[in-house]
Amino acid sequence: MSALPQMRVPAVYMRGGTSKGVFFALEDLPPAAQVPGPARDRFLMRVIGSPDPYGKHTDGMGGATSSTSKTVILSKSQQPDHDVDYLFGQVSIDQAFVDWSGNCGNLSAAVGPFAIRRGLIDPARLPQDGLATVRIWQANIGKTIIAQVPMVDGQVQEIGDFELDGVTFPAAEIEVAFVDPADDDEGGAMFPTGNLVDELEVPGFGRLQATLINAGIPTIFVNAADIGRSGTELQEAINGDPAALAQFETLRAHGALKMGLIQSLDEAAARQHTPKVAFVAPPAAYTASSGKAIGVADIDLLVRALSMGKLHHAMMGTAAVAIAAAAVVPGTLVNLAAGGGERQSVRFGHPSGTLRVGAEALQVDGQWRVTKAIMSRSARVLMAGEVYVPADCMGDGY
Repeated sequence: MSALPQMRVPAVYMRGGTSKGVFFALEDLPPAAQVPGPARDRFLMRVIGSPDPYGKHTDGMGGATSSTSKTVILSKSQQPDHDVDYLFGQVSIDQAFVDWSGNCGNLSAAVGPFAIRRGLIDPARLPQDGLATVRIWQANIGKTIIAQVPMVDGQVQEIGDFELDGVTFPAAEIEVAFVDPADDDEGGAMFPTGNLVDELEVPGFGRLQATLINAGIPTIFVNAADIGRSGTELQEAINGDPAALAQFETLRAHGALKMGLIQSLDEAAARQHTPKVAFVAPPAAYTASSGKAIGVADIDLLVRALSMGKLHHAMMGTAAVAIAAAAVVPGTLVNLAAGGGERQSVRFGHPSGTLRVGAEALQVDGQWRVTKAIMSRSARVLMAGEVYVPADCMGDGY
């Protein structure tokens, strides 16, 4: 039996939007985990408690959902005109891998507050009171995020009256702007096929219309009615149905292939974080998971999205960017579900309530481009200190 002691690594456990994650400063990580590779992945998996065949994360910091099996590594930015470099790792719950293929839009709201507290930002740029503009380089996808972090007496303000459906308690509002969010590395265009609506042939569903978009995160949008859904579903309606989840995974794989994200269908299993799958519908009344009544007049459309193989309890921040981008382009399935035509924002209904998102779009040489997508989130430190992991968790040479 190994008698090695546990490592103690400085870390902060934070909520950002409707997600939670373990945040690290790059320089605080063990040397072998300061560089990309298997040692870093093994370290982060052990922190979260993965892979866990029981699906509980009892022996780690994870919460056994896609929203709570997240890790973040931050450092002073190496990019001009940016403050901090932000790297996001989505840890698989029951398999031994970390997915680095995309961003977490929800945790993006917590990056600024962490960076300020950790001293990663030039103090001369921070106001005593008011909004601190934090310029974030999202290293996974090579994009800029601008966060407006409220400050009071030189400290990050966390408590406030901003309410976010999917989060129990109010907090201080943080506006997050995703600049030029089309994911250039994932196909070179916001609509990778060049079409606003494509047709997919998916076993179990047949022929489906789909809007395939790279904005915020690669996302596949389909009409709820085309897959036998209403768009008012809550988590248990999907997540308690293994056959439905398998169908959605098949849809995700075929959409990923069409988008050029994978070269063969069997590659989708190793790329769980992207693309996302979402289904949309025109407005309808429903009762959110909190018991809150959502009326037809409260929303422009309904959206339900899956993350890491399960229906999300609210909405992923990056998927909200994709919704915003697709909504402002006339003719996409998202835009049509919201009533069609030109618009600059939408309020959509999700399982936990509603969310308003906005975007700015224009056409360049016949191609649509979204220059900015904006949403409001909040963030809060839940615990700060040290995370303990077995000293041999990274293997030989740790």
